[in-house]
Amino acid sequence: MLYTRKGDTGTTKLFDCPQGVRLSKSAAVFTALGTLDELNCALGFAKALAKKSRDMLGIFGRRTAYHAIIERLQDILFVVQAELGGSAMHPGKADIQFAELIVHEVETLLPPVNSFIIPGGGETGAYLDVCRTIARRAERTVLIAVEKEQRPVSAETLQFLNRLSSVLYALARFANYQEGYSERRPAYE
Repeated sequence: MLYTRKGDTGTTKLFDCPQGVRLSKSAAVFTALGTLDELNCALGFAKALAKKSRDMLGIFGRRTAYHAIIERLQDILFVVQAELGGSAMHPGKADIQFAELIVHEVETLLPPVNSFIIPGGGETGAYLDVCRTIARRAERTVLIAVEKEQRPVSAETLQFLNRLSSVLYALARFANYQEGYSERRPAYE
């Protein structure tokens, strides 16, 4: 069944809630969990768009398709959500290294960024930019839950969330590059 009726009064629980204790759905932790879920769904749409894109070279010494990279990021986000919900699991150093490797690989293939870039270009790049902004909001909402409600999360989780927007920015740039779109700086007029 897709509903339990237990949340009809505006409460729910987390993995680490004591027996019989329910929390208001308005708590900061649920805003953070909802934003992470929104990001994961947005990444699902980006993954569907990315299946049209060519493969990216060089990740872990082999060709790795965009949609496979995005799916791995989604898997890591599920771990972040579980941790925020009270599970003992959390992203590991390998997850952070994966994110950093993607950024590094793209930086070796494209010219360095020395200005803001107007978002857009192709479908995949434009939607990865949307995902990037959601990732930044997700990071902020997790920090609010940590600070306001003392929700424990690992240093690796905070590091991964910080890297995630950089990964998505790099992937958006690369997708636009592959599709032949030139980066344009704002005119500031």
